[in-house]
Amino acid sequence: MSQQIQLTKLPSLFSVYRRILFARKPGWDGKPLPEIQVNLSHWQADQAKVNQYCHVCGFEANRDILPPTYLYTQVFRLHAIIFTDAAITFPLWGMIHLKNTIQQFRDVATNENLRLSCSLSGSSESDAGLEFELVSKAFAGDELVWQAHSTYLYKAPGGKRKRARPPRASDMPWEPVGNWPLPQDLGRAYAKASGDYNLIHIHPLLAKQFGFDKILAHGMWSKARCVAELPQAQRSGACEIGVEFKLPLFLPAKVSFGYQIEQDQCRFELRDERGRRPHLVGWSKPLSSD
Repeated sequence: MSQQIQLTKLPSLFSVYRRILFARKPGWDGKPLPEIQVNLSHWQADQAKVNQYCHVCGFEANRDILPPTYLYTQVFRLHAIIFTDAAITFPLWGMIHLKNTIQQFRDVATNENLRLSCSLSGSSESDAGLEFELVSKAFAGDELVWQAHSTYLYKAPGGKRKRARPPRASDMPWEPVGNWPLPQDLGRAYAKASGDYNLIHIHPLLAKQFGFDKILAHGMWSKARCVAELPQAQRSGACEIGVEFKLPLFLPAKVSFGYQIEQDQCRFELRDERGRRPHLVGWSKPLSSD
């Protein structure tokens, strides 16, 4: 039976990070993860926060419709509630985001009243550690308007390590439509806009505590920035937008972005400046009305 946690308001960032910082987690105990679901009965967007997010990620400002990636910044706090639960024995810090798929069943207005939920429903061991999926949903009344599936990896100490070759870019013809210089403080700017203050994105000394020489860009910033650059038809209405995160994106950096529309699907990639190595590969496609 899954554990149910009921909330009447979104936890403040202070309370979320207090729980994260003071949670004593010895590490994964080798057992399958429990089923936990967090439900928030009421949520409404703060227009100023939405505008701040749009500015950092490249979306149009003062919009009446939420960017398809915005709700993920809000359900992240529900993720934190799950991973500070006593039943989870490893810390939230340092987990690796492998892939994310968002399904938007219609445009969501900034002034809508929504109900949010997030569930941890499955986990499996891999050579790299423990993989698990979080499923987040947003409802307007009883109507499901948005959902996201995110796969994460917890790298267990002493786990099997395979030396993997760096991923190569796909065979997509590379004609970048964007070349972006990314400043070192991008992680802090996105953290302020999204509420995701994972230490590996904030300061190089903190990133080194997790084995990284430099600050990493947030994976969900990379996704949002790419989505903002897609044609409007590829990111509005009923659509599915998925990505897989490839090479870490260390800051500062210069990156290139390109996309290709094939029939009713759009492929896109975020690569290094020379277009040889992928940081992110993704797709967007319309959802049928069935």
